[in-house]
Amino acid sequence: MAATKVLVIDDDLNIQRVLVFTLKQEGFEVHVASDGQAGVEMAASIAPDLVLMDVAMPRLDGYAATQQIRAAEKAGRRVPIIMLTAEADVEQRVKGLRAGADDDIVKPFHPLELIARIKALLARSGGGQERKPNAEKATLGRLACFYGAKGGVGTTTIAINTAIALAGRLKRKTALVDANLQFGDMRVFLDLGLDSSSIVNAISEPDLDADLLKKLMVSHHAGMQLLLAPPNPESADLVVERQRADPRALSNILALMRKAYDYTVVDMAKSIDDFNLQLFDEADVIFVVMTADLSCLKNVRLVIETMESLGYERGKIQLVLNRSNAFTGINVDNAESALGRRIGYQVINEYRGAISALNSGEPFMSSRPDGPLGQSVSKFATELDAKFATELGS
Repeated sequence: MAATKVLVIDDDLNIQRVLVFTLKQEGFEVHVASDGQAGVEMAASIAPDLVLMDVAMPRLDGYAATQQIRAAEKAGRRVPIIMLTAEADVEQRVKGLRAGADDDIVKPFHPLELIARIKALLARSGGGQERKPNAEKATLGRLACFYGAKGGVGTTTIAINTAIALAGRLKRKTALVDANLQFGDMRVFLDLGLDSSSIVNAISEPDLDADLLKKLMVSHHAGMQLLLAPPNPESADLVVERQRADPRALSNILALMRKAYDYTVVDMAKSIDDFNLQLFDEADVIFVVMTADLSCLKNVRLVIETMESLGYERGKIQLVLNRSNAFTGINVDNAESALGRRIGYQVINEYRGAISALNSGEPFMSSRPDGPLGQSVSKFATELDAKFATELGS
């Protein structure tokens, strides 16, 4: 099989040398152009599988070169382009995405991060090879919200690792949305930088379409795509204001994600406000994550009553008991009796392993998928996938 061709377009000789060495070590076939115009011409002649494009270059800058490469492409083929930027600036990044780039990385970068992004983008795009129109099968298009009955029950941990299980083990196209707007933890738990694009960029874009949303998603090496929370609490206000002014903006994001992914997993904040209420309305299922203690059972009852008052069907709200094997003095039967509801799913307790994984930035479904906790979450993901696949078939 021929090696994957990577075209490096950069006028800095030192950067060229680093990239050529790094890429050849990984088995890529590397071609180099020293300015934007030469890069456009070389892209037309060698048909690369991926392009690394510097922004600031003589003759033709990276934005213009990217636009010209896109304009010359034939129908059915789109070469992935990663922009090499000098600053972690959102406006510069969005400008690159609008020019036609698929991803970006800030110089100086670590070679391991670059290779991870390249491989993720190649996997997502099919290696830049020509595809037949309409060859992709339809997605399941399911929206699953994870809502914690109280803080500290492990909602974010379960959402992250369920998404990884769906993407990695079950081979489903999966997106993970951090909807904890003010204090989202996924950047920390998944070891991602503050410069990554977020829901702010998506909801603020007046002409958001599938291609632009895809560029705003952050690839994770576990196979899922991420739409991150705002990088700071101040930016969260922009999302809330936009949603209140025009709820269709959020609806558009969710509709585009349904078309692109089998599962959109949403990790929600604990508040019940306009933003979360819209997520509840649009979800196919709301997983209420709980633990077996009195204060949490009290909160679960209140959550269920609130959702019933909103008119949601009983089956839309599913209870997930986390740390199910932890000794609290309240067993599953007692909890179900107190709530008058069946607990549909259970995830075992392995607190030390879960905390260790969170602090390392590598979720346990990636680092220890066959451990007891990984197997428990994998069972949960398999059960929910089977349920939705059966519904779609019927």
